[in-house]
Amino acid sequence: MKTTMAAAATCLVALLVVVLAEAAGVGCTTVAYNDRSLVIDGERRIIISGSIHYPRSTPEEGGLDAIETYVFWNGHEPHRRQYNFEGNYDIIRFFKEIQNAGLYAILRIGPYICGEWNYGGLPAWLRDIPQMQFRMHNAPFENEMENFTTLIINKMKDANMFAGQGGPIILAQIENEYGNVMGQLNNNQSASEYIHWCADMANKQNVGVPWIMCQQDSDVPHNVVNTCNGFYCHDWFPNRTGIPKIWTENWTGWFKAWDKPDFHRSAEDIAFAVAMFFQKRGSLQNYYMYHGGTNFGRTSGGPYITTSYDYDAPLDEYGNLRQPKYGHLKDLHSVIKSIEKILVHGEYVDANYSDNVTVTKYTLGSTSACFINNRNDNKDLNVTLDGNTHLLPAWSVSILPDCKTVAFNSAKIKAQTTIMVKKANMVEKEPESLKWSWMRENLTPFMTDEKGSYRKNELLEQIVTSTDQSDYLWYRTSLDHKGEASYTLFVNTTGHELYAFVNGMLVGKNHSPNGHFVFQLESAVKLHDGKNYISLLSATIGLKNYGPLFEKMPAGIVGGPVKLIDNNGTGIDLSNSEYRQIHLDKPGYRWDNNNGTVPINRPFTWYKTTFQAPAGQDTVVVDLLGLNKGVAWVNGNNLGRYWPSYTAAEMGGCHHCDYRGVFQAEGDGQKCLTGCGEPSQRYYHVPRSFLKNGEPNTLILFEEAGGDPSQVIFHSVVAGSVCVSAEVGDAITLSCGQHSKTISTIDVTSFGVARGQCGAYEGGCESKAAYKAFTEACLGKESCTVQIINALTGSGCLSGVLTVQASC
Repeated sequence: MKTTMAAAATCLVALLVVVLAEAAGVGCTTVAYNDRSLVIDGERRIIISGSIHYPRSTPEEGGLDAIETYVFWNGHEPHRRQYNFEGNYDIIRFFKEIQNAGLYAILRIGPYICGEWNYGGLPAWLRDIPQMQFRMHNAPFENEMENFTTLIINKMKDANMFAGQGGPIILAQIENEYGNVMGQLNNNQSASEYIHWCADMANKQNVGVPWIMCQQDSDVPHNVVNTCNGFYCHDWFPNRTGIPKIWTENWTGWFKAWDKPDFHRSAEDIAFAVAMFFQKRGSLQNYYMYHGGTNFGRTSGGPYITTSYDYDAPLDEYGNLRQPKYGHLKDLHSVIKSIEKILVHGEYVDANYSDNVTVTKYTLGSTSACFINNRNDNKDLNVTLDGNTHLLPAWSVSILPDCKTVAFNSAKIKAQTTIMVKKANMVEKEPESLKWSWMRENLTPFMTDEKGSYRKNELLEQIVTSTDQSDYLWYRTSLDHKGEASYTLFVNTTGHELYAFVNGMLVGKNHSPNGHFVFQLESAVKLHDGKNYISLLSATIGLKNYGPLFEKMPAGIVGGPVKLIDNNGTGIDLSNSEYRQIHLDKPGYRWDNNNGTVPINRPFTWYKTTFQAPAGQDTVVVDLLGLNKGVAWVNGNNLGRYWPSYTAAEMGGCHHCDYRGVFQAEGDGQKCLTGCGEPSQRYYHVPRSFLKNGEPNTLILFEEAGGDPSQVIFHSVVAGSVCVSAEVGDAITLSCGQHSKTISTIDVTSFGVARGQCGAYEGGCESKAAYKAFTEACLGKESCTVQIINALTGSGCLSGVLTVQASC
């Protein structure tokens, strides 16, 4: 994994050099704060930050001052006092790359992190420690938390990563969103003592930068700065005077579960929220996520969080720019930074012009800057300011750096839209070229007396028993029976999945619906005369990561009951029989190709093939349509769980999208959902750092539920169409993005496009003059810029909005 991290670090540099970096210089940096902002080296600063998580990223990334990341306790300490700082967990290398890019860093230690990460980042082995109470005032938990926190801080100090040492870290966070749950933990005194202990423990580490706590709006320790998380934080203010208004998580989209469609938060709405935040004295805001990445291996939480952690972020799962979101926010950052001094030093006046319309004027000496917001979600308005009238679209903010001319409106996007497409692997013809071999998982030892970890006359809880070292846990018992008979096998489980075997035969399988992880399996079975074996395979699909006492949510067949019920309704309770707990074995290496015939739809089967990597440096994904559920590896690197057979639900927000109005990810009012009724995740990221060019690469699939690998295909993800709409007087820039792609055709240059979307525009007045200008300026170029002037309207076209569409 060291080579993987080296490649990932190189990619991270490529990501970060795009960033508008005005941050940490060489030498020691002082960090303080007042009620208006952070004060860095004596200067008040506006900070725009973005979250990138090092275990989830092997990407290529940009307009920020800082990078924010959690620290992943269960990744770094998977076994007690056994540490992992290799590969994608090389946190010091990650922070050094941030420093090399000239950026600041925000270190969110937690070490509880939520983050849709398995078990919220807490190691399952904590459950083995007597008298352990998670996130409460008790010595067992606090000792372990302090040990890990101190370990991380000492590593950072040894590498000179804190600002006072000349490093990039300007803020550190202890705990995470505790205020959301502390009133629901059934012991207010213990919760209060714990959160104050956290603050005291953190401060005695002497890191030389302020400590923050997010979502801690009550019972806030005096020695931390409390901060806001949410879709909107403009109306939020810290709980005491003298500290700045900080937004640690501006949710740029939402995470995805296996049963849900894809959530999309519009560029217009995010820009509206950010502009409102800075209008109302915001000082630091962080996008969560700026690049979401991938939940490799078994790291996704939930339960039922997908392998993709795309989050609809400005940089997509693979590190490609998500346009127009990326470009629109970058334009906003540029305007905000241009008035930084006025925002952090100036006097301000808020004036309500009408319902849901507020003008804020900042004044510093002879200079001024203004914000005008229109919070109506269905009404455009004209607002007159100092004799000048400005049209404000509904649900938008205009920024006027001189209080006269609008430099940015959150609802008017001038950045290009890029449609990413999946291109077939041109190095070989797939799927025909993929030759599969297979191997059956040997389940025989789990069906007899051959194998077992230990015996217990009860049904044990899965997380405690396995310490989360595997998704799988076997429960097995045997029953002596006289004669043959038919029964119904009944199993009550807090599972997430369950497979039932009787005498080696699969007799039933089931999985829980998302959100209610208690379900029953009932299967007709036949027992023969003599000894019968009942084997139950329980599987987890990510452990719960959020909520009060989330760690106590059970998994597995704990408590049961497990019964055999005969035709008269009489039950034989097997819950207190002797069970053996066994983890699913690793595979052997005896692969069979059956002379080219590969069995399909067979549960617990391994498949293997070799493939040539797609040429170039574009993102690579593997399409696993046809498979059911399992795990995939490329060259020994775990891509994560796959489950393309799980269909995303049809929901009310699937067929409606309007940037205007409050964005919600839960409850009524959802909107802008896509992928409804389709496989919840069909494509899986294969980072270039996992691949070998010019030689065979190996794909291995463990198909748990029974599927067909014959449709597997590798694709490159590339820019297809790029589009921009702008008015006369604006400059239009087109770009095909990364990896030296060039513009191949100009497809549309029309004023007043009537319908369609990027890649399929229709209607409007086609301008030959504009077509000529863009053809001459752009064909064969990676990017180009053309100023829109009246002469480009052409004969017969009315001046207005010009839409340009090009192909890469």
